[in-house]
Amino acid sequence: QVQVEESGPALVKPSQTLSLDCIITGDSIRRSFYYWNWIRQPPGKGLEWMGAIAYSGNTYVSPSLKSRTSISRDTSKNHFTLELGSVTPEDTAVYYCARAPQFGIYDYWGQGTQVTVSA
Repeated sequence: QVQVEESGPALVKPSQTLSLDCIITGDSIRRSFYYWNWIRQPPGKGLEWMGAIAYSGNTYVSPSLKSRTSISRDTSKNHFTLELGSVTPEDTAVYYCARAPQFGIYDYWGQGTQVTVSA
């Protein structure tokens, strides 16, 4: 059974960098041809795709976040990491990681982790 689980701080101060990990069990982050995604949902708003890392290691980031977002992976630990820099209160959201067998189609989601940006 594939599981993905988000891990990271619940509270981040403005201007800091948010770092979240997604731990994968039951699958390999290198398995062809899957994509591993970060998606968030601000309060009262819809889901926003942030970016993904492919089985190959290639990364894709939403143009609106590209200047302050990076996604990386640790294949030895079978996890991938989101780093979002210069956070503001507008980055307050529930952050999800999800597996996609095709770009944009998700089959496994984490339960989500609430991140609040506040001084």
